[in-house]
Amino acid sequence: MKNQTYSGHQAAAIVGISYRQLDYWARTNLIRPSAADASGSGSRRQYSYKDLLELKVVKKLLDSGIKLTSVRDVFAYMREHVDTEISSAHIVIDGSSVILCDGDNLVDVVRHGQGVLNVLPLSGVKDEVDKQIVSLDFASKSRDGDQDGGSRRAV
Repeated sequence: MKNQTYSGHQAAAIVGISYRQLDYWARTNLIRPSAADASGSGSRRQYSYKDLLELKVVKKLLDSGIKLTSVRDVFAYMREHVDTEISSAHIVIDGSSVILCDGDNLVDVVRHGQGVLNVLPLSGVKDEVDKQIVSLDFASKSRDGDQDGGSRRAV
């Protein structure tokens, strides 16, 4: 399935858009077919599986109320700054803002990187606290042992 190519009509049907919309996106360089681009009269575009994923992301962004100009900004930013496949990215939509979760950063890609927020991963908090408790407990026991000459305390 991933190595197969799809005609423009197949791609449009799979993604859930009109062929006319697909054609417009290709002609305006939003999503170009990577398998085979139209190169004259009678030639046909061929879309890859990756192209289908990108087309579906465009459709989902548009369906969420994001303007086409902003969708173009999102894809321009992602192509320049995101190393992974677009389908593995995490996007948060807040009104007209599109925020890309890139590692530990949240970037508003519509406002061209303005409003960068840091994500505080809470998964490591428990481990940090546990480690500090063990460290503090160890230091406390060492200090108590030194104060009473190394003797043991009765419990």
